[in-house]
Amino acid sequence: MTTIAHLNARSTPQAVRMAAREGSLAGPTSGLANGYVQVNLVILPESQAAGFLRFCQANPKPCPLLAVSEPGSRSCTLLGRDLDIATDVPAYRIYRHGKVSDTRHDVSDDWRDDLVTFALGCSFTFEHALIEAGLSIRHIEESRNVPMFNTSVPLTSAGGFGGNLVVSMRPFAAADAIRAIQITTRYPQVHGSPVHLGDPSLIGISDLSTPDYGDSVSVGKDEIPVFWACGVTPQQVLIDSGVEFAITHSPGHMLVTDIPDSSLALF
Repeated sequence: MTTIAHLNARSTPQAVRMAAREGSLAGPTSGLANGYVQVNLVILPESQAAGFLRFCQANPKPCPLLAVSEPGSRSCTLLGRDLDIATDVPAYRIYRHGKVSDTRHDVSDDWRDDLVTFALGCSFTFEHALIEAGLSIRHIEESRNVPMFNTSVPLTSAGGFGGNLVVSMRPFAAADAIRAIQITTRYPQVHGSPVHLGDPSLIGISDLSTPDYGDSVSVGKDEIPVFWACGVTPQQVLIDSGVEFAITHSPGHMLVTDIPDSSLALF
């Protein structure tokens, strides 16, 4: 993990965004600015925006939509002040013709007047609530990116987009897994309750030690792997759908907003 030393759980969202903007934050954002919503980004030409909006509406678990920008705008007042969508993420992915063509820390030179930004809820947001309840988050403990896996679970195709679900995984002892389910159910706008727990082969995952995105983490013999819908799902969908051009965050490298995570809790 390559975050700069002064960033931590107590950092402000503005401090995290500025570090990304200046290029001094290059690592994952899990565990930073606890108490504030982190979001996944999908940035598409306006010609495809309506179709992607329908896809999000058809698949709210992996694609919980929090905000949509105006075409060409690099700001979004719903997400925060002094926020630049093209510079304030530690790492971005560029997609061309259905393939990841580049990873960058700044996409200002790639920005176009027709680009529409979709901000989708991220499970990093509810990790603060889990920690406050006394639960341990393995990838934070081990200073790693959260492990994420492609699955065999089909999504609902809509708007010209389709594919399979991607999940993030956090291991817990049985009692802690129950508590994690109770807590995360309160946050449907950041993926909410898990989609699966236990045997990963039932959702098409063959080996927990080789995630498709992020890093592997240790899983104890007495622990249960718990899987949540993941905001990397749209990234795989962009590839499967062969989009001509798109920009996203790099997995685990989120945009930290000024929205308090408590504002998303149902109860």
